[in-house]
Amino acid sequence: MARSASAAVWGALLLCMATLVLADAGKFSERYSRVPAGADGIGKRYMGRDIAGVMGWQGAAWLERKEREREERTDLLGPALQLKPGMVVADIGAGTGYLARRMAPAVMPGGKVLAVDVQPEMVALLQKTVRQSGLKQIQPLLGAEDDVRLPASSVDLAIMVDVYHELAFPYEVLGSIVRALKPGGQLVFVEYRAEDPQVPIKALHKMSEAQIKREAAVHTLVWERTVGTLPWQRLVVFRKRN
Repeated sequence: MARSASAAVWGALLLCMATLVLADAGKFSERYSRVPAGADGIGKRYMGRDIAGVMGWQGAAWLERKEREREERTDLLGPALQLKPGMVVADIGAGTGYLARRMAPAVMPGGKVLAVDVQPEMVALLQKTVRQSGLKQIQPLLGAEDDVRLPASSVDLAIMVDVYHELAFPYEVLGSIVRALKPGGQLVFVEYRAEDPQVPIKALHKMSEAQIKREAAVHTLVWERTVGTLPWQRLVVFRKRN
């Protein structure tokens, strides 16, 4: 009798697991399609765009390269964000904290920068650079591949710098960011311009403004402005609908 009950329990458990697997497969076919994986892609397409492979933590030195400020004019990026004291800013895909360190002084006093990354090794690097910089308003956090894991309605502005095109689950991650934004909060995409062949970046690591707007439109986001003052990238700013 006990053996029969145990078998029934295991049978129910296996049925539940099979249902979850099928549901996940359905989600994949509904939102994403499989494509041949090239040298720079992961074999997955979303809304007509092949998703690029993520830059691993082993490439962290490239984020801190001396030429970056000259090539990308990160000195112009800060003013374009219009940060104010007291703001809570989420740097999604923060990497080594290159941008977080530059934003942190602008939100003081009273503000903070939530530096989120999905790679534990990057988070460890973030923690090290925060200690070295003394910028205690930066909080390194580990996110998930499909969820930034931030509290609902807790963020004034979220930013992704050359990150969004590498997200394996762009729909889910963007949804989690929107949930984390306060009503009227802003989301900023910074991406290399796909329309400009002079930008020396591989094609899958660029995005057009039209594609950014297309993917943002399936969420409760309203386009606010586009900033084109950077030499290689553009900022596309959205606001969460109240």
